Amino acid sequence: MKPYAELTKEELMELRKVLKAQYREYQGKDLKLDMSRGKPCVEQLDLSMGMMDVLNSDSDLTCEDGTDCRNYGVLDGIREAKELLADMMEVNPDNLIIYGNSSLNVMYDTIARSMTHGVMGSTPWAKLDKVKFLCPVPGYDRHFAITEYFGIEMINVPMTPTGPDMDMVEELVASDEAIKGIWCVPKYSNPQGISYSDETVRRFARLKPAARDFRIYWDNAYGVHHLYDHDQDHLIEILAECKRAGNPDLVYKFASTSKVSFPGSGIAALATSLNNLADIKKQLKIQTIGHDKVNQLRHVRFFGDIHGMVEHMRKHADILRPKFEMVEETLERELGGLGIGEWTTPKGGYFISFESMEGCAKDIVAKCKKAGVTMTPAGAAFPYGKDPKDTNIRIAPTYPPLGDLTIAMELFSLCVKLASVEKLLADMKENRNAE
Repeated sequence: MKPYAELTKEELMELRKVLKAQYREYQGKDLKLDMSRGKPCVEQLDLSMGMMDVLNSDSDLTCEDGTDCRNYGVLDGIREAKELLADMMEVNPDNLIIYGNSSLNVMYDTIARSMTHGVMGSTPWAKLDKVKFLCPVPGYDRHFAITEYFGIEMINVPMTPTGPDMDMVEELVASDEAIKGIWCVPKYSNPQGISYSDETVRRFARLKPAARDFRIYWDNAYGVHHLYDHDQDHLIEILAECKRAGNPDLVYKFASTSKVSFPGSGIAALATSLNNLADIKKQLKIQTIGHDKVNQLRHVRFFGDIHGMVEHMRKHADILRPKFEMVEETLERELGGLGIGEWTTPKGGYFISFESMEGCAKDIVAKCKKAGVTMTPAGAAFPYGKDPKDTNIRIAPTYPPLGDLTIAMELFSLCVKLASVEKLLADMKENRNAE
């Protein structure tokens, strides 16, 4: 079929009639499918069940250095866990703190600490007239929720195929002292699945911020989450690059095992310079006597080392790869060449990003919901939930079984077609009225 924009009004009206009939059929199926969040599916969770057996009441819960994991102490995490997570994050174990179960929690704490106590001796943000953050868009909704919660003004920075628009980032950071940070998901980004190019990472490491308390919030959530064995994105390690550029304190690097072991029961980590670590530990030693060392030991005993984790992630990939490929094949088959949508084809991560015709995303998501498929709300990938063009939809293929996902994507494609036809007809009517 030729592109929808080339169809006559009569052809569009006839097509709308056919699409509406198909849509009513889906409504009659009483579907209840949820694709709203990027959650691991049951089969993925089952991969880590052996972790429940590595420790029991007879286990020796003593670390190599003699630490008894049952007791208080070890503020920054047991050595074995630091080595495991350091290998996962490609950093030195000495530059790492192991936290509890959630890297999002660590990011929240990092913003909260900056608000109340400042960064390395700088004025606490709460005492400043204005605090701003750069937000690559589309991006991770929970990042934006944190900065919005603290009343921080968010500035959209467009994403490109190689990462955020670095010309814009460099100019804004250098010219405005109120800009204190930027959110980044540098590998298999949420939601587009983009990995930052070598040049982008190097430009980040060489930023010249006006604010000495500016930090890059480098959330490498999908660092080991590849879909393919031999076709993977590679990311330059940001801490080493910052050190090389003479900016060792510029970055906070976050990660967790939430989508490696059990979401909600994993371990999180923050890697940064020794100066930043000293600053963070001032707060941490007041906040806690130490995180869950038994869980840290459980992860170490289960994975053994980074090689065990890599093998484990291959099993995740085997479960997820057919789902991602099915989504991409369905979109290509149903929408390819029609000029009404574009989508990403990531090599890893948890999402596919879809761009509809301008002004159609909310309508598509609403139509899906009305027929029984819940998507992430349109606009969620933008600060304040406002997509200025109303085009972006995040597709989360991981959680539903393949059969359900197939039905959901066929319905989604139908909703894209129907919303696009209705938009084109509405535009024709508007143009006619304007004449």
